[in-house]
Amino acid sequence: LDSDPWLSRPALELVVALERREISAEELTRRVLERIDRLNPRLQAFVRTMPRQALDAARRADKNRGDRRSKGFFHGIPMGVKDLNFLRGAFASMGTPQYRYLPSPIDDSFVKAMRRAGFVFVGKTATSELGIMPVTETLLGPPTRNPWDESKSAGGSSGGAGAAVAGGLLPMAHASDGAGSIRIPAAFGGLFGHKASVDLLPNPYGRNDPFNMTANGAVTLTLRDTAAFLDAILGRWPGDPGTFLASCEETPAPVRIGFVTVPPIGETDPRVAAHVLRIAGALEGLGHHVTEGPVSRGSLEEFLPVYQRIAAKAPLLTEQTIQPVTRWLRGVGRGISDSSARASYDAMSQRIQGALGDVEVVLMPTVPILPPRVGAFDHSDGETAFAQAAVLGAFTSLANVTGRPALTVPAGTVDGLPVGVMLMGRRGEDALLLQLARQLEACGALRHAKGVE
Repeated sequence: LDSDPWLSRPALELVVALERREISAEELTRRVLERIDRLNPRLQAFVRTMPRQALDAARRADKNRGDRRSKGFFHGIPMGVKDLNFLRGAFASMGTPQYRYLPSPIDDSFVKAMRRAGFVFVGKTATSELGIMPVTETLLGPPTRNPWDESKSAGGSSGGAGAAVAGGLLPMAHASDGAGSIRIPAAFGGLFGHKASVDLLPNPYGRNDPFNMTANGAVTLTLRDTAAFLDAILGRWPGDPGTFLASCEETPAPVRIGFVTVPPIGETDPRVAAHVLRIAGALEGLGHHVTEGPVSRGSLEEFLPVYQRIAAKAPLLTEQTIQPVTRWLRGVGRGISDSSARASYDAMSQRIQGALGDVEVVLMPTVPILPPRVGAFDHSDGETAFAQAAVLGAFTSLANVTGRPALTVPAGTVDGLPVGVMLMGRRGEDALLLQLARQLEACGALRHAKGVE
C-alpha cells in the first residue's frame, strides 16, 4: 500500500499539527475518508463510513479551536469505532447479518468517553461475528485482510481496527478485547495494543460479559499514543503529572520478570520465540531480574464453558443466519448454567494466578504463530473451526481470565510479517508496562513498523 504523509503520523503529532494550524480537522478527515474509499475494497477494515457526519463534526472542531481542555485532548482527530459498540446515528451490526441495519440512537459508555475526548467519528470498523473469533471473516461481506500481506488475516475480533491503522487509514482506532481481540490484530499489524486492568476503563458490554473479561481500548502506531488514549478516556489531560503519558518517561525500579515461550495450548513458532528471548535479554540488560517461567500448560476444555456461556447470552433473533462456530458455541452454552460457568472461570483464574507466583511481569509472545491465511478457519464444523483458531489467543486470554493488564509491542518481522511480544502485569500496574515498553523502545529493542509501502 502507498502511504499518505499525514496519515502515517502518530495521533500525538497530529494533535500538535492541528493546534499549530498546519492542517485543519476537515482536511485531515477528508484525507481519511478518501483513503478509506480507495483502499477499503481491498482491506475491508470498515463495514461503513459516515462521511457527512464526520465532515460536519470536523468543521465544528475547526470552528471551536479555543480552549482545547474543554473540547477534549484529541479534538478533531479522526477515529473509527468497532462495530460491537453503539455509536449514535450509526448501525451496530456486530459482525452478523441479523443486525446489519440495527440503528443506535445513543452512544455506549465507552463511545461517550471517546466523544468527550474530542474524536471525530468516521465510521464503524469490522469485527468477527459477536466478537467471538480471533479472525475477522463474517457473513456480512468479504474478510478483513492484513495490509502487510493481503492473503493473510488481520486478526480479530478487532481486525478492522488493526487493518485500519496498519494500512494507514487512521492514526489510531478503537478496539475491544475479551480474549485478545485488541492485542492479536495489533501484533499482526506491527502496532501497539493495550488491554487494561479490569475495571480501569468503562465496559459497555454489561450483561453479555458476566465475568468482566472484556476491556475497551485502542490499537495505535506508537506507545505514547496508547498512553495518551488511556488518559483521554479517563478524563485526564495527557502529559499532566500523574498521567499515563507522563509515566512513560519514568524509569521503573528493577522488576521481577518471567519469560515464557511455551503456550498453554498449541506450539510456538521458533522464530516467534526468538523475538521473546531477544526482548528478555534486553530487559535483563536494562537491570531487571529476568528468569524463565512461570505459566503452565492448560487445556481448551477448561476455557470453553466460560466462552460458550458468554456466546449463549448474546441476544440473537434466530440461529439460522449465523456462522457454524457461533451456532456451535451457543448451542453448547445454553446447556451450561451460570453457576457452572462461574465455577470454571474461578478455578481457571485461580490456577493461573497461582502459577504466576511472585513474578511482577510476564513476557511472552502475543500470538504464538504468524498471521494465518485468510480462510484458514473457515469450516462448516464450528467445533473444529474454534479449536484450530484458539491457538491465536493462547497467551492473550491469560490477561482476560485474571483481570490483569497486558501490552503488545512490535518486536520485528518474520518472513515479512510483524511479530508482537506481550508484557502482562499485575492488576492496576498498567503504568509499569508502559514504562518497560518505553525502556525497550529507548534502547532500540523494539522494531517499529515502518509503514506498509
